[in-house]
Amino acid sequence: MIFIRASGINELGPGGKMKVVLKNKEILLANLDGTYYAIENTCPHMGGSLSDGKIEGNTIVCPKHGAIFDITNGHAVKNGKLLFITAKVSNIKSYPVRIEGSDIMVGLE
Repeated sequence: MIFIRASGINELGPGGKMKVVLKNKEILLANLDGTYYAIENTCPHMGGSLSDGKIEGNTIVCPKHGAIFDITNGHAVKNGKLLFITAKVSNIKSYPVRIEGSDIMVGLE
């Protein structure tokens, strides 16, 4: 596994989120109370960009159909909905994060 610089810690304050692209992978980087997390940025339901969603506690809500994912581990917490039809979503990939000096580093295989 290699760790790649995703951002600086001064660029992502508490409660903040941003989309980064590392090795052609869209990743959502989030700061929850000073701890940084990285998960896939694309909702598996219909490709919604999670970076456009709303953080609620330790979760992110997909802006397209309301699916909810745990930012700390990528697990699907709630399925999405399209009109009155529930859309089952699967877990998304989570990536290891470490801090090196003032850099946020994300581990990729």
